[in-house]
Amino acid sequence: MLKQFYGELLMTVNTTIDGKFHILQIQGEVDASNALALDNEIESVLSEGAKNILVDCSEMTYIASAGLGVFMSKIQDFKKNEIYFSLCSLSTNVKNAFDILGLHEFIKITESLNSAKESINDEANDC
Repeated sequence: MLKQFYGELLMTVNTTIDGKFHILQIQGEVDASNALALDNEIESVLSEGAKNILVDCSEMTYIASAGLGVFMSKIQDFKKNEIYFSLCSLSTNVKNAFDILGLHEFIKITESLNSAKESINDEANDC
């Protein structure tokens, strides 16, 4: 497990591996002061060869446009490289930010970590 603190401790990212799933748990606020660090965490998981990435947002309290941009910038790469990716357990305020920009059309968003795992398993079986 890797735990990193960013942006004057506004955000922490805990990275774990659960079977075939790489799970990034984000705690706190994602804004311009730490969005690059979040991007680096995702890149680090990708460099390890991750093909199933879940982002647990159950403890994310806020996301600014810079944080949304991190996820937007990955959409094409994930599709091109057949990486299954899901955000899960978003608070109402965080989910609204994704919905307003229409990102829920391009990024899988699920109710819970378990539903994200099931969704990725179903998607992988469809290929």
